[in-house]
Amino acid sequence: MSTSQDNDPVARPAIRVEPADAALDVARRIVLSGFPAGGAVRVRGELRHPDGSIWQSEATFNAGPDGTIDLDHQAPSAGDWDSPDAMALVWAMKRTQPPAEPERTDEVDTLAIAIDAESADAGTRAHATLVQRYVVDGVTRQEIDSEGLVGTVFRPAAAGPRPVIIVLNGSGGGIPRQRAALYAAHGYTAFALGYFKAPGLPAHISRTPLEYFERALRWTRANLDPAGGFVAVTGQSRGGELTLLLASRFPALVNAAIAYVPSAVVHGTLRAGAPGEAPDSPTWTWQGQPLRNVWQDNPEADWTAFNQTRADGQPVRQAAAFHTPLRHSASVAASRIAVEHIAGPVMLISGTDDGFWPSTLFSEQIAAALKQHGHRWPVEHVCGQGAGHAIGLPNVPTTLIAKPHPVAGVVLTGGGTPRANAQANRQSWDAVQRFLADAVRAHEASV
Repeated sequence: MSTSQDNDPVARPAIRVEPADAALDVARRIVLSGFPAGGAVRVRGELRHPDGSIWQSEATFNAGPDGTIDLDHQAPSAGDWDSPDAMALVWAMKRTQPPAEPERTDEVDTLAIAIDAESADAGTRAHATLVQRYVVDGVTRQEIDSEGLVGTVFRPAAAGPRPVIIVLNGSGGGIPRQRAALYAAHGYTAFALGYFKAPGLPAHISRTPLEYFERALRWTRANLDPAGGFVAVTGQSRGGELTLLLASRFPALVNAAIAYVPSAVVHGTLRAGAPGEAPDSPTWTWQGQPLRNVWQDNPEADWTAFNQTRADGQPVRQAAAFHTPLRHSASVAASRIAVEHIAGPVMLISGTDDGFWPSTLFSEQIAAALKQHGHRWPVEHVCGQGAGHAIGLPNVPTTLIAKPHPVAGVVLTGGGTPRANAQANRQSWDAVQRFLADAVRAHEASV
């Protein structure tokens, strides 16, 4: 618990944060006390991120008759959010200074958020700190550069074999350490696997061999001691597409699949290919041959929304383009991911306002295909109403909806609103933890 108070023995203003120091995905309770009864109190949050960026939020509350304000039970009268939610202090933060080191997006530095409260007459103040950790006590980290594989393994504090989850990034590449570290906080051995745009790996997604991932799956089973042989795979966006590809092509090696904002079909390199490469160029190969993608030689494909430029400086919303190749049934059939071959439970996570591609439509198509083929394991679709493409960890700022693509640099909008995206983050992360626990139990029972 973190509290702070003035020296005034009468007012004793304080901010109580419970818990004050915990894993990033743990929701906190924030309660103010000792402020003038009925008076206006301004509450501010500030994160000075280790990457050099600064994030800030602010809201004004009216103290109750007893001088208290409970952020989970009271809506602000004005400010950056408008309903009771203590964690809005975090997700409603706006970036007021860009990062000095933009490439550190997947580092696992501890975050300290300063919370300051001040009464309208500026006579009563309090301060507290909310600490968020990706790596909790007992979790260990090991960098992997073995058999051509590149990534980071996080192991939980608990000794002995643990269920394993392989974590994949999307078209931004890199190594998804933050999500992997938090899976370890929940008791899983987590392998954050890079496959491009990471040290020792290609700079672009072009012609990535699926053999790399087959080798990673076999290496995981041989070296990470998965409890009961349980290995799950999860990824987001292109990583969601890849998760379903791996689970369907290597069903004996993948026991559960969690696909965030995925696709039902294989796509070209889009914005992550090599310079000068057409966006319908091959992304994945198998035994030296490219996997057919839905855009390739597709007479219905219309790139207009994808290639648009905005003279008004507004970000590009490209999702409309992704509906066009779906009109050509032969191309869809040739590029469809054969999800019916998956031999385990499947979780799909989507946003109904996805600005990148229609992840809800794709998820519905995937679920329908599994049902049609009599998939005998659980299938869940967590649909974030009004949410966009950037669904991930909870309790993080969700206001930066438009940003440059990490490879192409084009400013894109992912869609959604800060509130809807924050709600989808919380809803999906909680569902994933339950889904994984159920999948592990079912696997143990079957073994």
